[in-house]
Amino acid sequence: MQHTVIDGVDVYWAQGPAPMIATLTFGCGVRDESFRTLGVTHLIEHLAMSTLPRLHHEHNAMVDIEVTKFFATGKPAQLVDFIAAVCEALSDLPLSRIEKEAGVLTAEGSSGCHPTAGVLLARRYGIAGPGLAPWDGPGYDRIPAEAVTAHAARFFTRGNAVLTLTGPPPEGLRLPLPEGPRVVHDPVSPLSVDGPRWLAEDVPCVGMSLRGPSVSPVDAMGLQVLSHRLTEVARKEKGLSYGVDGDRASADSASTDRFVWVDAREGQEAEVASILWDTARELATFGPTAEELEHEVAGFREMIEDPRFVDGDLDEFARSVLLGEPYLSPAQWLEALAAVTPEQVAAALTESLRTALIVVPDGVRLELSDVDGKLVELGGCAAPEWQPQGKVFKPSLLARATSAAARGARLYLAPDGVALVDGGTRHFVRFADVVGVLARNGSRTVFGRSGCVVPVDSDLFKGIEPAIAAIDAQVDAGLVFPPSVFAGD
Repeated sequence: MQHTVIDGVDVYWAQGPAPMIATLTFGCGVRDESFRTLGVTHLIEHLAMSTLPRLHHEHNAMVDIEVTKFFATGKPAQLVDFIAAVCEALSDLPLSRIEKEAGVLTAEGSSGCHPTAGVLLARRYGIAGPGLAPWDGPGYDRIPAEAVTAHAARFFTRGNAVLTLTGPPPEGLRLPLPEGPRVVHDPVSPLSVDGPRWLAEDVPCVGMSLRGPSVSPVDAMGLQVLSHRLTEVARKEKGLSYGVDGDRASADSASTDRFVWVDAREGQEAEVASILWDTARELATFGPTAEELEHEVAGFREMIEDPRFVDGDLDEFARSVLLGEPYLSPAQWLEALAAVTPEQVAAALTESLRTALIVVPDGVRLELSDVDGKLVELGGCAAPEWQPQGKVFKPSLLARATSAAARGARLYLAPDGVALVDGGTRHFVRFADVVGVLARNGSRTVFGRSGCVVPVDSDLFKGIEPAIAAIDAQVDAGLVFPPSVFAGD
């Protein structure tokens, strides 16, 4: 791999097959946003791409949990023009297009990761860092223009960028980005969630997350073997599933969450979840066979011997430079994978299963167990400890007359926050932990760092003016936002 610096930007290249691929990567993703500015990175990406002229070569951009990439494939001269145009746009964003691009992004409806993985991240980290992934936030149209410019000024700079090329830098290549340092990302601590646990959420399929080191050939090998075993059992033997897939997302440079998800035939989600858990436990107990390990090593060898793999390796290297993650070259990975033993996989998976979160679609019930007994459901939200206290607000007579659920609901205004008791479920958000407040028609919806949401609803509760006044007085006004104009779409 070769290195040079152009206009203050680190440029790395390695020879790959034609046509050339250029990827401009920034160390910025969803985890670098806040609930109040959620979507700002994607909005910046769209604003920049909206300035490009009509192009006849392949090009695109994307935002994930950790990084943002602008990439193109084509002739060297085409790539020179593409990279320069992107950099110039990032240096002078067309803020007048925010409203239009907000509508486009709402229609696009994409997120930084698979929805099942996003829910698992949210339950592990709350509304912060990678846990922001599944949330909608205030809406793209509610991101202030000054937040867009501030975010771009911090993250979309020459010091926080890396350009990778599958060939030598073309003549005339320029990267006219604003001046700025490489960003040091603060680690995001997980919530106090004891694993293994299971939960039911609004997800499209069964999934599991495991927390472990950011770079680990042993963990990677274990997840690969697990995925193939799941395919054999859930799809081929039982005919319950079509596909098994996975991904990863990092909370910091030292640790990562690894995911595996399995789709299921309607009505078979609980059985597929049992297969997922039982297969993982069996692999953790006995380890993979020597043949399984050899198969994975052979598959990785074939992948890295493909000349097209150079682009994927450059992507991994760019991540390591920008995010401070350890990097292993393809040869180092191959050597490390070839040295993995069944005992190492078993030990690593046994350790990571202690952090396991398993999610199933709403309405599915599970009966899973491990050596310590049945897995406990991770119900509700990760609200801080709180005992019902403070001023109490009851539902109105109309609400109680028309809704059985409303009769048992109680809203509390505590000295340090607001809480909702709904049957056996408690939701509590301290004012100090508020990440956003939706203000609508004399009501407030309060979003807490832990993932708790407390609706202070004037249509449900009577006489809640003191609670509204307390929220408005205690919460930073910059965290309050009106409904998105696209909320009804």
